[in-house]
Amino acid sequence: MRTAILSDIHSNVDALSVALADLAMRGIEDVVCLGDVIGYGASPRECISTVMERCRFTVLGNHEQAAMHYAEDFNPKARAAIDWTRATLNAPERPREENFRLWGFLGELPEVVRDERTFYSHGSPRDPLREYILPKDAKNEAKMGAAFAAFDRPVAMIGHSHVPGIFTQDGRFLSPRSLEGPWRFPKDGKTLVNVGSVGQPRDGDPRLGYAIYDGESVEFVRLDYDMEKAASRIRATGVLPEFLASRLLAGR
Repeated sequence: MRTAILSDIHSNVDALSVALADLAMRGIEDVVCLGDVIGYGASPRECISTVMERCRFTVLGNHEQAAMHYAEDFNPKARAAIDWTRATLNAPERPREENFRLWGFLGELPEVVRDERTFYSHGSPRDPLREYILPKDAKNEAKMGAAFAAFDRPVAMIGHSHVPGIFTQDGRFLSPRSLEGPWRFPKDGKTLVNVGSVGQPRDGDPRLGYAIYDGESVEFVRLDYDMEKAASRIRATGVLPEFLASRLLAGR
């Protein structure tokens, strides 16, 4: 079975809609999400509702946790977005039952999901809500050793950094740009995969990203979407920082 793995949608309904249309065209019915459905972008309600309907499961991201509890450790721009998102999810002009349904979904998200082959979390397996795994970390033996030791399956799927790629136990980072088609997992050992970001890529490529996984291989997908429209939605709030709009066009 092929599974589409989404992460870091960040309230970008324009990118999410294109990703879902693409995987439907590919005939992929199974979809999971690795958290940060909300934050930064202008369409949190729409994105939560879509993920609730479409994804088999979603794990807790640090932006969901911040919206429900606190965002003191966020930078000012991210905190402003969380404050606006919280107010939007509490919108008094929307039905109370609808608001409760959205908050109820966020409140039930697990930090980690496991199946017989795969470990799923938002951030690093050893700290699913806080720790980033970045390409430069591939050579950090202590950090990567701890990350690999923290999951008990052959494959770990994560997001959080918004930078897609494959980390191997022998200290390599494989960028999707270096791959041609699906990458097959080794028969022995473990592999850690960052699936990238649907709504706010940060690898210099502004196109949305997601991964296709079948248990034996992973393939990275990049697609154009209407970035200008997504940026315009952010600007139209009159509250979200301009930086959150302009960075969509730069992929940083």
